[in-house]
Amino acid sequence: MNPVTGPDDEPVEADPAETLSVGDPILGKSRLLSRQCDTCIFAPGNRMHLPPGRLRELVTETRRRESFVICHDTLPHYKDPEAKPAICRGFADRYRTQALQLIERLFGFIEIKP
Repeated sequence: MNPVTGPDDEPVEADPAETLSVGDPILGKSRLLSRQCDTCIFAPGNRMHLPPGRLRELVTETRRRESFVICHDTLPHYKDPEAKPAICRGFADRYRTQALQLIERLFGFIEIKP
C-alpha cells in the first residue's frame, strides 16, 4: 500500500491499483504494451518465479473484477521510476474483460514498447 494524503491532510493507505493509471492524459488513450515483455507472467517457463497457483489467482481475481493486469515492467518502482504504467500484453491477448472492451471502444489504445 502507498501512503497518500486524505481530505484532512492525514496520511491514508491507498490501493496501488487506484493510484496507477494506464491512461495517457495528452492522447486520451490507454497504454498497452505492443508485445509481451521479456519476463511476462504469461510467457512459458514462469520467468517471474511466481509461487504455484499465483498466476491462476491473479487471473481469476482480475477477471472477476472485469479489469486488467498492469505489466510489472512498467511499474515505477520495478525498474524505472519514470515508467508509465501500461496494460500487460499477455493478459490483453488472452482475456476480453469489460474494462478492456470499454477502453477499446470508447478511447482506444496507444501501444508502447516494453
